[in-house]
Amino acid sequence: MNRALGTALASVGAAQFLKVPISFAKTGQWRWSALTESGGMPSSHSAGAAALAAYTALKKGTHSMEFAISALYGLIVMADAMGVRRHAGEIAVEVNALGQRVEGLSGKPPSMRRRRPAAELQEKLGHLPIEVAAGTVLGIGIGAISFFREWEKTASASACKGATQDWISRTKRLIRV
Repeated sequence: MNRALGTALASVGAAQFLKVPISFAKTGQWRWSALTESGGMPSSHSAGAAALAAYTALKKGTHSMEFAISALYGLIVMADAMGVRRHAGEIAVEVNALGQRVEGLSGKPPSMRRRRPAAELQEKLGHLPIEVAAGTVLGIGIGAISFFREWEKTASASACKGATQDWISRTKRLIRV
């Protein structure tokens, strides 16, 4: 499998898994459904995008086209999570409560003609900035770990000097502005 893709997917999985104990810490109940839910702490989308960008930055350097694409993708994903998706979730809360409000304003019992929706709209879609930040930190960490584990495997005892020089040149490329 492509190492960069595997790193991003592992980060998404780790973030989704972490939602279960974080949910337990907040509510005192184990909610295994959090494994498949969108929204919440940490943002798995941000974690995956950040892992991809971090791995690519370390592997190819920050001046590479691959890093530029992955970083831009990450910024779009994070902005969407905090913006459009979060606002859609807030609108869903209002829409779900709208029927009860109308009935309350009319002062009449619910009409037999009024159909209740079969299912309410999903309310937890987007993320708060802290949830995106947590996903980003997790993703950067997993991206870096993936790169260094790969680098360790390729750096044999006989090629240690060459690998060290390669690492130094990559680091210089990474921090060059």
